[in-house]
Amino acid sequence: MVMVTSSAPGLRGTPVVPGVAFAPALVVRAEVSPEAVARFDELAYADADAALAAYDGAAQAVSDGFVRKAAAASGDAANVLTASAGLARDKGLRGAVRKHLRAGEGLLAAVHAGVEQFVTVFTGMGGLMAERVTDLRDIERRITAHLVGEPEPGVGVPPVPCVLVAEDLAPADTAGLDPALVVALVTEKGGPTSHTAIIARQLAIPCVVGVAGAMTIAADTPLLVDGAAGTVETEPDAEAAQARVGADVATRAALASWSGPGRTADGESVKILANVADGESARSAAGAPVQGVGLFRTELSFLNRKDEPSVEEQAEIYAEVLDAFGGDDRYVVIRTLDAGSDKPVAYATLEGEENPALGVRGLRLSFENPGLLDRQLDAVQRAAASTGTEAWVMAPMVATVAEAAEFAEKVRARGLKAGVMVEVPSAALLAHRMLEVVDFLSIGTNDLTQYTMAADRMATDLAHLTDPWQPAVLQLIAITAEAGRRAGKPVGVCGEAAADPLLACVLVGMGITSLSMAAAAVRPVGAQLARATVDDCEDAAEAALAAADPLSARDAVRAVLA
Repeated sequence: MVMVTSSAPGLRGTPVVPGVAFAPALVVRAEVSPEAVARFDELAYADADAALAAYDGAAQAVSDGFVRKAAAASGDAANVLTASAGLARDKGLRGAVRKHLRAGEGLLAAVHAGVEQFVTVFTGMGGLMAERVTDLRDIERRITAHLVGEPEPGVGVPPVPCVLVAEDLAPADTAGLDPALVVALVTEKGGPTSHTAIIARQLAIPCVVGVAGAMTIAADTPLLVDGAAGTVETEPDAEAAQARVGADVATRAALASWSGPGRTADGESVKILANVADGESARSAAGAPVQGVGLFRTELSFLNRKDEPSVEEQAEIYAEVLDAFGGDDRYVVIRTLDAGSDKPVAYATLEGEENPALGVRGLRLSFENPGLLDRQLDAVQRAAASTGTEAWVMAPMVATVAEAAEFAEKVRARGLKAGVMVEVPSAALLAHRMLEVVDFLSIGTNDLTQYTMAADRMATDLAHLTDPWQPAVLQLIAITAEAGRRAGKPVGVCGEAAADPLLACVLVGMGITSLSMAAAAVRPVGAQLARATVDDCEDAAEAALAAADPLSARDAVRAVLA
């Protein structure tokens, strides 16, 4: 950790997790000791093979550390850590390091060059793959630390409650945070769908990302962070700041008492659902006031699998999730493999694509390998039959009506309800025709925002474009919701936008019928909807759609719902 000593005025970024916090700044720069690096003896290895063996040991140690942390985590945090463990021992990265060692470079230089090679590739791919750049930098630092005999860098345990300020946070750091000691997060980089944002939502830590100038904040500077407004005030009046925190605590307590079911103040039903990844996260979410699962990310169960699991094994995995939501008119929406891009599954993902984010991912994997989808659907059918839980099945990355129709035919042949995800702008524009061939739609706002705005989700300079409050994104959501209303079929939102209580009212005002989110966001969203009438939500939707940019849209909706 390196503390900086300058100060900064009030700052503003992209709001991610609502909540107000007041505490001194803990400014962190995750670096390996320069002194230890300078002492490192590059000549300690007899040859390139010996140096590569040292790299293998360090990479395995880093991977094992991620695995241990994943075992102690759950939900999105565990999934992100598991993916990082796989990246640390990636064969392609090892091959790049070996190439530079055999070219005569020293071990640390070879590690850096190998990582930079992949950073360049991932950055060029853009989209979801660019999110892995932060992970790669973190892995390089951790491997370097092992090689030079230093502890792995990262966020330690703060001695007192603080606002953690960093350029960016690696998944391993974010997943291990204690909300009792880290009362808010402020990062200079990152967008609303970065790993830091996703895990902060799960931990319910107030969070603002993409804050230009955050790293100029002096250590121990008192900060007042408003995760709903996206503001970071330096050295505010302490008494006034404490009053705002007190009011926020009271509001959160009221939110925590919300027990469902989802409905507006005048009784309009809105299904509140959970996003899950496996049986453990499903059992945890089942205790929340939700009416089922709106997004079961099946691919996250197979990130470390080299071979495709059998139909029987898949059925057992799916049955764990379905069983957690049996009875009480609850249902589970299962997404077929969204493999590819940032979620490579060895037995399914194509290698060597120039731009995986725009390549063969999601449903497109079944075009040349239809058996992959057929076997997964067979497993879902078995799991639904064995548990008695209602299962809906949806496909990711659907771009045409013909794709939707073919998928729906396969799903209905197994007695299941068929839907598709709206992530590609073409699917939103053709939503009325999509609903002629499927039973429901689910909007994945993370990818829809990225593809609509042609903006890398991890590019700090473009964070304002990767905001789901962007007018163009809201227009596409409104088009999709209206198509559902006219067809009399459900249209849900399962992207990170559903976890924003303010935006949830806007979505309902557009005609969205269900909202699916991390379990930690369920009560805040449900309580916010319970305070607004349908007319309020419709007025909020009109205000958001009329706004010129995300900032004015948020301000306009707050004024409507005040």
